This record gives sequence, structure tokens and C-alpha cells, in this order.
Amino acid sequence: MTENSQMLAQASPAVSSNPDARAARDQRHDVWFRRTVMGAAMLVLFLLASIAASTLWGGSLAFRTFGLGFLTSTDWDAVSNHFGALVPIYGTLVTSLLALLIAVPVSFGIAIFLTEVAPPWLRMPIASAIELLAGIPSIIYGMWGLFVFGPFMAAHLAPWINDNLGAIPGIGVLFQGPPLGIGMLTAGIVLAIMIMPFITSVMQEVFRSVPVQLKESAYALGGTTWEVVWDIVVPYTRSAVVGGIFLGLGRALGETMAVTFVLGNAQQFSASLMMPSSSIASVIANEFSEAYTDLHKSALIALGFLLFVVTFIVLALARLMLMRLSRKEGL
Repeated sequence: MTENSQMLAQASPAVSSNPDARAARDQRHDVWFRRTVMGAAMLVLFLLASIAASTLWGGSLAFRTFGLGFLTSTDWDAVSNHFGALVPIYGTLVTSLLALLIAVPVSFGIAIFLTEVAPPWLRMPIASAIELLAGIPSIIYGMWGLFVFGPFMAAHLAPWINDNLGAIPGIGVLFQGPPLGIGMLTAGIVLAIMIMPFITSVMQEVFRSVPVQLKESAYALGGTTWEVVWDIVVPYTRSAVVGGIFLGLGRALGETMAVTFVLGNAQQFSASLMMPSSSIASVIANEFSEAYTDLHKSALIALGFLLFVVTFIVLALARLMLMRLSRKEGL
């Protein structure tokens, strides 16, 4: 009998003689483990509810003073203490929607190129560039937008957009305006550049998760690259792609510094995308340190609560959409 066998033989009676104690110890450890992880999960819900309750309490004065008019009014006058949130809400939603309309197709194309088309020697540099873009602070994007892209927009893009797209019946009003270089369109483009790396990274990872056998089978049946992407890759990863898109939307809705630099921070309602506007985050960042009345501070905190509500609604809709997609995939 070897030395290891002798050690096992000597240890086995001790282990087998007290199985109830070991089972009780394991059960006790399992209970502690479940309570610990449940406490971590409940902490997230507690923090979420606390943030919502604190912002609602802080903005209660504004809600009591203006009522529903706070959501429908376009006035924002700190001197006369009259505040309305319609312009910041409108600017937040429009710039975020513009960012999605620009970023999603570009991100989809980059992710498909990296996973299906690009040669191996080119994938690493492009993937590294995407990671670098994701790591750039938002204030750098804002400074670049104000000092580089804004003047370029005013000198070249804005006049062309006004002359060519502004004359289109129906939608032309969206592209009419002076070539200021700052406004909702500029903010939407800068936001699109900011969220594009995040959406691209998610799409790239989920596209790589598609089983190689599925794609090879499609190619063997004579499918082209486009057919494989559209009929195999996209349906297989649809839920994850939608989740990545809404992740980018959540980043766009709450962006502060970059939007503050290039949006113009004007409290005016305009249908033109070329005109300056404001967002919820930019108004809070610009005015919170200068708010000297309780009503002004309460209005800014109320804007924060509205941003919380808008983000929650968007993420809830994303969750519902993912659940519906999961049911369809299950069928």
C-alpha cells in the first residue's frame, strides 16, 4: 500500500464518522452565501429607490409650484422664477435619437467588417482604435466638437445642409437655420461618435458568438456574405444587438459635458436641428452652481428626476422588447 493510500485510509474514518456535522456546516455556508449575494442585489434596488426618492423630494417644490405646466412649458427664466422642462426634455430626446440614427448603422458595419470581412492583420488595429475611442473622456469630445468640428460644421456642412436639404418639402424645416456650427445636429453627431465604440464592441462580441458551423453551412449552400450576415448572424444575435443599442442610448441620454459644449445651451424651442437648444444634463451642469433660490434649485433637481424617469422608461422598453424577441426565438 502506498503512502497516499495509507493517508486516505486513515482520513476516511474521520470523514465518514461525522457526515452530519459536515452537512450542517455546508448548509450553513450555503445560507450565508445566499444571504450575501441577495444583500448585494438588494443593495442595488435600495440605491435605485433612494436616488429616485431623493430627486423626487428635492424637486417637489417645483412640481407643487408649476404642476403639469412644468412638463409642458418652454419658459426658463431664473430672474422671474418661472421654469419649464419641455425644452431640455426635447433637446435630450432629439440629440439622443440623432446619435442612434447615426451610430447604429456605422457600428453595425464596423462589427460586420471586423468579424466577417476584414483580414486578420487589419482587425487588431481597428479593434484597438475602437477601444481607445471608448476610453476618451467626454470632455475631450466636447472640446473637439466646439473647437474643431463646430467651425467645420459652420463653414462647410451647415450651408450645404441648409441649401440642399432645407428645400425638401415636409422635412425641410428640420434642416433650415443659420450656420452657427453648434446646435442639436452637431450635438447628435458628437454623441454618435461617443456611443459608437460601445455599440460596436457589443455587436462585435455577439457576432463572434455565432457558431462557425452555422455560417459554414450557409456558405456551403451557396450563400453570399451578405446573405449569411442577414439570414444567420443577425437573427442569431438579435436580442443581444438590441440590448447593445439601448446601452448606447442610455449613455447618450445622460451625457453631460460633451453636449454642454456643442448644444448651444439656449432655452428656446425650435423644430430645426440646426438651432441651439439645451438638454437636461447640460442645464443642470450650467446652472446648479448659480441657483440662488430654493425654487431654482428644486427645478434643477426636478430635471434630474425627469432624466431618471426618461432613462428608466427607455430601459424598461428595451427589456420588454428583449422579452418579446426571446419569446419569438423560443417559438
